[in-house]
Amino acid sequence: MKVVGFAGYSGSGKTTLVEKLIPALKLRGLRVSVVKHAHHDFDIDQPGKDTYRHREAGAFEVVVASDRRLALMREFEQPAKLTVHHLLAEVWSGIDWVLVEGFKSSNLLKVEVWRADSGVAARYPDDDFVVAIATDSPDRLPMETLRPVLDINDADALAEWLVANGDRFEYAFENYS
Repeated sequence: MKVVGFAGYSGSGKTTLVEKLIPALKLRGLRVSVVKHAHHDFDIDQPGKDTYRHREAGAFEVVVASDRRLALMREFEQPAKLTVHHLLAEVWSGIDWVLVEGFKSSNLLKVEVWRADSGVAARYPDDDFVVAIATDSPDRLPMETLRPVLDINDADALAEWLVANGDRFEYAFENYS
């Protein structure tokens, strides 16, 4: 599978870009997964549902599945320091692309999502893993770069660039462990 990260500060447009990139890649016949970093006590389960009751009763893992969907919930007794690579190991092997959102300090190759109006510094000058910049203001980048500068509003062009450069994004877990 191929893996690319999307790095940027809150409000930069990472989620919107990834949301638009998924169908652009799917139109090219590719199967896409997303790995997303969440904060602390997020929950995808609902009180009163069987799976919630099983977790509340102390199950370490609850797997729920139908003929259309599968979900795995795992409760750590102590805070776990999971890397993006731990999460990528959980992704189904039949995936063509994994879009990773929210692990901006990881050692994955990534596209920086940056908006000049956000008022936050760009990461690419100090992050060797940033291989491209998606922005709405290329003329306002803080410093020149040889990296591709892509239009944050053109997910189709980004999909085309990713596919054309796919070999760069081949992922092998053993290279990161």
